[in-house]
Amino acid sequence: MQHAARRAGAHLDLLRPLQRRFTARFLMLDYSLVAAVATVVREGSFERAALALHVTPSAVSQRVKLLEQRLGQVLVVRGQPCSATAAGLALVRHAEQVALLEAELAAHTPGLAEHAGATTRPTLAIAVNADSLAAWFVPAAAAFATAHGALLDIRLEDQDHTAEQLRQGEVLAAVTALATPVQGCRSVPLGRVAYVATASPAFVARHFGRGVTAETLADAPCLTFNVKDRLQDEWIAGLLGAPLAVPRHWLASSQGFVDASIAGLGWGLNPRGLVEGALRDGRLVELVPGRTLHVALHWQHPRSAPPLLQHLTDAVLAAAREKLEPPPASPRAE
Repeated sequence: MQHAARRAGAHLDLLRPLQRRFTARFLMLDYSLVAAVATVVREGSFERAALALHVTPSAVSQRVKLLEQRLGQVLVVRGQPCSATAAGLALVRHAEQVALLEAELAAHTPGLAEHAGATTRPTLAIAVNADSLAAWFVPAAAAFATAHGALLDIRLEDQDHTAEQLRQGEVLAAVTALATPVQGCRSVPLGRVAYVATASPAFVARHFGRGVTAETLADAPCLTFNVKDRLQDEWIAGLLGAPLAVPRHWLASSQGFVDASIAGLGWGLNPRGLVEGALRDGRLVELVPGRTLHVALHWQHPRSAPPLLQHLTDAVLAAAREKLEPPPASPRAE
């Protein structure tokens, strides 16, 4: 009983920010109304939310309006797609946390589990960088979803910025380059991704016939994922000892990076695991053989993680051990 009480107390910690936000009104929430708001935000429209909830769009609209009237503030910004206001986002987070608690209760209460259907399956929102998703994360997600029947909302963000979504409460966990734990979270080392600068043999012959120098790099187009992607700049600075302005092709796709490199569009940093085959058969070559840029990744999640999130953590750690280089030997950041 004491163990159960401690776990229940830990789960209540997840709800306290919302309790402070809504004070006495929190206790009067009608969860059919909360579910309507959360579903509209998740699905992006009232029509798709109606399909998910098995009601009419008019019924969904009425529920959202009723909750907005009761709380005295707008919760959903109507548009294409619909989005949540700050107050609406707090409710969505609350609904996700309640779903996790209900899933745990159903797992230990057979009578409830018999009545649990697809509409009660919890959705875990997590932030992952695109290269991790392409190189190693999907097997972890599949193993977890298959074993536990939960749904995932995987949000793509640069590894240097995923922790911000965790800090803002937009996701429950994140793959991040940030080792320092976000407040209230645990940071677990996952391992290192080895990045290599690659291009097609024809591209290298065309642009780097005189070697990889500041002059040739300043003329050769490089591939860049988006404005948050600093990998190419870090590689250049490490090679030359100083930053360098270079021409860029913008391409927000991990597989697109590989395909564009092979096609000769430009050069770019690719995870070695994604380009091993192309390097082996000669479709790609390294700009500077043996020069590798390592990026250490961490998995951050709340300290008081519910069991379902812990199961996801176990799957993520298992996949990382299989696919990533071991993290440097150092004390684990807590």
